[in-house]
Amino acid sequence: MSFSKFCANGRTLITYLLMGIWSAIAWLNPLGSVSAAATSLSAVDSFPANPVTVALQPKQNPGSAGNFVTTAVDLVGPSVVRLDTERTITRRDDPFFNDSLFREFFGPDVPVPQQEELLRGQGSGFIIDGDGLILTNAHVVSDADRVTVTLKDGRTFEGEVRGTDVVTDLAVVKIDDPGEQLPVAPLGDSSQVRVGDWAIAVGNPFGLDNTVTLGIISTLERSSSQVGIPDKRVDFLQTDAAINPGNSGGPLLNDRGQVIGINTAIRPNARGIGFAIPINKAKALTDVLARGETVTHPFIGIQMVTLTPDLARQNNQDRNSNLIVPEINGVLVMRVVRDSPAEAAKLRLGDAIVAVDGTPITTADQLQRIVENSGINRDLRLTVQRGPQTLELTVRTAQLSNTR
Repeated sequence: MSFSKFCANGRTLITYLLMGIWSAIAWLNPLGSVSAAATSLSAVDSFPANPVTVALQPKQNPGSAGNFVTTAVDLVGPSVVRLDTERTITRRDDPFFNDSLFREFFGPDVPVPQQEELLRGQGSGFIIDGDGLILTNAHVVSDADRVTVTLKDGRTFEGEVRGTDVVTDLAVVKIDDPGEQLPVAPLGDSSQVRVGDWAIAVGNPFGLDNTVTLGIISTLERSSSQVGIPDKRVDFLQTDAAINPGNSGGPLLNDRGQVIGINTAIRPNARGIGFAIPINKAKALTDVLARGETVTHPFIGIQMVTLTPDLARQNNQDRNSNLIVPEINGVLVMRVVRDSPAEAAKLRLGDAIVAVDGTPITTADQLQRIVENSGINRDLRLTVQRGPQTLELTVRTAQLSNTR
């Protein structure tokens, strides 16, 4: 046997002996084997350390605390309530009695038979303090004669509507003498919400109590006019989490189980689109509503649309148009409300508002926000383009009268 072959065989024999010793150590101390293996691999530049670390991590059980949806719902779910409402309305028993011939023959003072009808509704809400204050939507409890509050654990209470604001669609209900500790929902900060964040909707759609749906935040600051409800003054959070009738007033949560919005509106002609009032808006109004006070909403009294040069040209080239408007960017006045601040300020149909207090404006939403943030009895200086003229008009804001 040559010397080289002897050396080779010797190395092979030594290798086998070392492998046997290593196996014995590994069999006696498995944890020591993992530690040594990890150290060996991490010392080799061609093998990154992260895959080894990930491979050694235990797998999360989807139903364990590692599931953020479960954790969030466990935290907030007990504070979500069902609101059952009753309202009695009076109807005229027969449309015949409203007929003009009947009124002319019998006279306007003849008694007309009437019939009472009980209307029932249902929505959601959530408890925000231990004394039993509940946030919900105004349209859930407005004009209700009776509100019954049902907790997730089955307890029921009579609810008192403390205050409603139809313009923001917010309401506060107070549980009548809870007498015991109530679960409270933790409130988040909607100013920190970003597009793509998780969104968890909790509520009672179609009477299916304690329903949870999951999605993301699709858009921020979606104006009420874009949503299709121009009589409101809210910049909504848009989400693709399923929101159905009965979800109204329930909380929209982030992945930490904090309330970031109040589910309020759905688009009946669309799928996968829902809207929620940012919780910061509700925080700002809760105390006022809880005291039964009127929420301040300044207005000037115009109906308006965003004006662009293209839109103006299309209008001006239309032979059926009765209005010639400036081909500029601004806000076009479509109607001036009678006995409003705008009428007093001499605004007219067809005026194009291009600035407020010297600040240029280009959209109706921008003008709406300026008015909403201005306060009551505040003078606003409007720069208006009326045909070839540029005018400066001063309008004094007033309280919007349809708030209740």
